[in-house]
Parts: sequence; C-alpha cells; structure tokens
Amino acid sequence: MTEQAETPTNTIHPSVTKEKTINVEASVKAGRLLFNKLGQPQRVVAPMVDGSELGWRLISRRYGAQLCYSPMLHSRLFSQDKKFRDQFLCEMDGHPELDRPLIIQFCANDPDVLLEAAKHVVGKCDAVDINFGCPQGIAKKGHYGSFLMEEWDLVYNLINKLATELGDQLPVTAKIRVFDDWSKSLEYAKLCLNAGAKFLTIHGRTREMKGQRTGLANWKLVKYLRENLPEGTVFISNGNILYPDDIERCIEDIGCDAVMSAEANLSNPGVFWTKSNDKEKLFPRVDRFMREYFDIVKSCKGTESKRCMKTHMFKALKTFLPHHTDVRAEIAKLTKNSSFEEIEKVIVMMENIVEDIFKKENIEELDKINIGEKQEWGGRYREVPYWRLQPFFRKVDGIEGKDLVKGALEEIAEKTKQQEALLERKKRKLQENEDDHHTKLHKVST
Repeated sequence: MTEQAETPTNTIHPSVTKEKTINVEASVKAGRLLFNKLGQPQRVVAPMVDGSELGWRLISRRYGAQLCYSPMLHSRLFSQDKKFRDQFLCEMDGHPELDRPLIIQFCANDPDVLLEAAKHVVGKCDAVDINFGCPQGIAKKGHYGSFLMEEWDLVYNLINKLATELGDQLPVTAKIRVFDDWSKSLEYAKLCLNAGAKFLTIHGRTREMKGQRTGLANWKLVKYLRENLPEGTVFISNGNILYPDDIERCIEDIGCDAVMSAEANLSNPGVFWTKSNDKEKLFPRVDRFMREYFDIVKSCKGTESKRCMKTHMFKALKTFLPHHTDVRAEIAKLTKNSSFEEIEKVIVMMENIVEDIFKKENIEELDKINIGEKQEWGGRYREVPYWRLQPFFRKVDGIEGKDLVKGALEEIAEKTKQQEALLERKKRKLQENEDDHHTKLHKVST
C-alpha cells in the first residue's frame, strides 16, 4: 500500500482559507449543551430525499425515533423560490409540540446562498445540517454532497459561514463520509469541527460505496475517529443498522452518542423501538402499520407527505408485495394526484389479506419471530413473517445480501489491517523525529 502524506493533526488543513476563526473548545461545549437540551437523543432518522418528510417523521417518532432530519433541501432553490419553500415546509413542519427535535438539512456549494436559505428556517428547527455525504450522480452534477470532500476550503467556509453568522440562534451540524485513508478522514472530521459544526455525523462508507457497491460501513474506522476527536464532541454514527439491538451495539462498540438510520428505517420504523419486546412495535403488521401511517398522512398539511406515500409503501412492503402482486399493481397505479379514497382502497386490500392470514388455526406458530445465531458482524438475523415490516436485503449480481456480508467483512478486515500498520509507521516516524529533535537540542545545550 502506498503511504500517503499526513496532514497536520492540530491545525486547519493548509489549503483552507479561513473565513473566521472558531474557538473549537467552546464550540464543542455548545454542541454538547445543545445535545443535552434536545434530550440526548440516541435514535435518529436520517435525512432522505422523498424519505424523511413530515408524515414519515411522525410515524417514526411513534416507533421510537428521538431526533429527525428533514429531507435534503437545495439551498439555492430554497433561498430564492417561495413556492419551493412552501412545497417542502408547511406550518406543521418543526411544530414545537409535534415535530421536534428536528434538524433541517441543506445541500450547498455557496456560503452566502446557504446563509440566506438557513435564515428562512430560524425558529422552525433546532439546527441546520449541511450534506457532505450524498454520493449520487445528481450531487456530482450539482457540485454538492460528497463531491465536496476534496474541497476543504469550501467545506470549511460553508460550515463557518453559518456558525459565525447565526451562532446559537441556529446551530450548524455536518454529515460526512469517510476516505479509505484513516488519517485523512480524521483531519476532515476535525476540519468540520474547527469550522464550527456542533454535531458530527459520520457515515462509515466512502463516496464510492453506493448502490450495488454499498457494502458495509467500517465501524473500526468510525471508532478511530470517535476516539481521536476532541473530548465532548457530539458524535453520531450512520451505517450497518438492521434491528434495534444493533443500535445499542453500535453505541457500545463505537462509543458514539447516537445512531442514525436510513434504509432500515424506511423498511421498518420499528428499528428504533427499544422500550420493550412488543412484537407489534418491533415488527409491526403491514396492515396495521399502513393504516396508522395513512391516518397520519391525512392529518398532515401541505402536499409532501401525501406525495411521498407511494414511495414509502413500496419500500416498507418489499417483503410483502412479492406474495401479493395484486396489491403491488394497485400501488403502482397511484399518483401524486390520487385521492385519499383511492389510497385507502389499497390499505383495505392489505387489511383483508392479513385478516385472512390471521384466521389460520396455526397462526401463533406462523407468526413467530425467530432469532438466529450471532453472526461474524456482531448481530443476529431474524426470521420474520412476510406480513410484518422487516429489513430488506438487496441482491447484488443475483447474490443474496446476507451472503455478501462475509466478503465485505474480509475486505474491511484487510483495509483495517493496512491502515493500522500505516498509522503505526507514522507514529514511529513522529517519535523518531521527536527523539532526533531532543538529541540535537541536547547537543546544542552541552
């Protein structure tokens, strides 16, 4: 492995042109105070385009989510277009008694435009987050998200602009991905804190890990970052969550303050349920859950919750629909202009199907949740009846998701071994340089 140049560990990256200097110790302390004020939330709904809008946040909160992020909003459109703002945020979004704590996320590549966008949400949320993690092609084309990872001056100035201009009025946080190089990842994370980020969310995957190449997040790398960032940093981990006990395991293994979930939450908001072993909360029946979600969406003002409902139905019902293709066909017919009456017909179809299933004499046996043996990755798979919400394991090149884990673990182990060896060499080199320096000083003094 080629050894990469190390960047300074206690300074801002040399390429960064600073806007305004932040007292990092005070900023980290302010972040901790904010985290405490929000109730020290441990279970976090990730920012998801067409995924974390008001209706889904509300149902997720019922199933244990303690902090929610909005979908990513385009800062330029949001700052310039009132119609765009009204489409994505209504009077119920961020309501103190309904939708808090809430962090609104923006993508951006211009600090001044980002500031103008953020000013519009003062009082409607608890903080704003900047998206430095999106790996999709649209982010590359739009020059935002993870495609700013090499532009450290811009990353710094985006965070710093909000931190210095809005201060405690509207704190700023950051969500980032990692580099294969652990040292570079650490310096990148430190840069965000130096710029004024109050929380730091680390997605333990690189920019290239997406779609068919998603793989596993590297918890060892994430733990390394956690252990080497300033004490007191509010640290949120994102990646590798399937079940509620994975959240507890992540907090214990990494030492993070909170755990964020995206895909697992979309498949089953019960991933956040840790209060009890209630099967109806951990793996809710599809018919009851969809009825509950439908009623929430009907109560939401604005158009976004209704518009996104079809997408959520497909994602949450991925294990149910292959068994009932007639339901899938009816969902496919729905559009953003479909009436609630048309949507409810699909809900009733599901209710009738599941009601018939529960009329079977051996339903108690059929409806059992079986917990598997502990796996190499540290958790346990569950066998869940298809009529209950559960994680979905995507196939890659025809191979089942569960079967891909072994190869992913081996890849992580090899990369971890390489990086640990590299860090050890750098540590020895620094020690040798320090020893040489002391020797020279001693010779001069004598």
